[in-house]
Amino acid sequence: MIYYDDSHLLAKDFDYRHNPSWRIFRIMAEFIDGFTFLSEFEKAVTFFGSARFDEKHDHYQKAYELAKKLGSKGYTIITGGGPGVMEAANRGAKEGGGQSVGINIMLPNEQRVNQYVDKSIALNHFFIRKVILAFSAEAFIFFPGGFGTMDEMFELSTLIQTNKIERKVPIILVGKNYWEPLVDWVNHQLLEEYKTISPQDLNIWQIADSVEQAFNLVETYMAIKK
Repeated sequence: MIYYDDSHLLAKDFDYRHNPSWRIFRIMAEFIDGFTFLSEFEKAVTFFGSARFDEKHDHYQKAYELAKKLGSKGYTIITGGGPGVMEAANRGAKEGGGQSVGINIMLPNEQRVNQYVDKSIALNHFFIRKVILAFSAEAFIFFPGGFGTMDEMFELSTLIQTNKIERKVPIILVGKNYWEPLVDWVNHQLLEEYKTISPQDLNIWQIADSVEQAFNLVETYMAIKK
């Protein structure tokens, strides 16, 4: 496994919390590290989902199979580097012959990257990690998850809605039983009842209920892009 060493920039023995000016430099350095790290990867797909699913779980298996299929077609698979869906996707990418990348976060109780990550960078700030996870992806694939997964899904949806992500990037929601009630709620409450979104905003999401459907959505988008 290859780790990106940022110690020369972050000076981990220095307490940045009590010096706002230096903290800004640390944040800038971390962004530079992240963008530099990602610059070598092309044709990337980012996976999101629960860290709690073990390898016996259906969603773990589907994430593994989808990442393996994408990896065999030359896609780089990027995750948060942790367990659950992230591990499944990294494992599938590795076993499918694709590049397996983890964007890890440094926590007080150290979070280690899963064993299937080939290349990884560890970041201090969640908001930087979210930017890096989104930066170079050709597609975002979401499996069921908790608050963190929802946070990432709605933030990316907002960035696409407001054209802060200027390129067209599909958000593929895998698992009809999990995602369809949420999409129905958004449709009925936000669109029809309160009119707080526009009809075209619902086109940001596409639901897939199988590995094959999700894979075909990615391939269709890539064919249109060409």
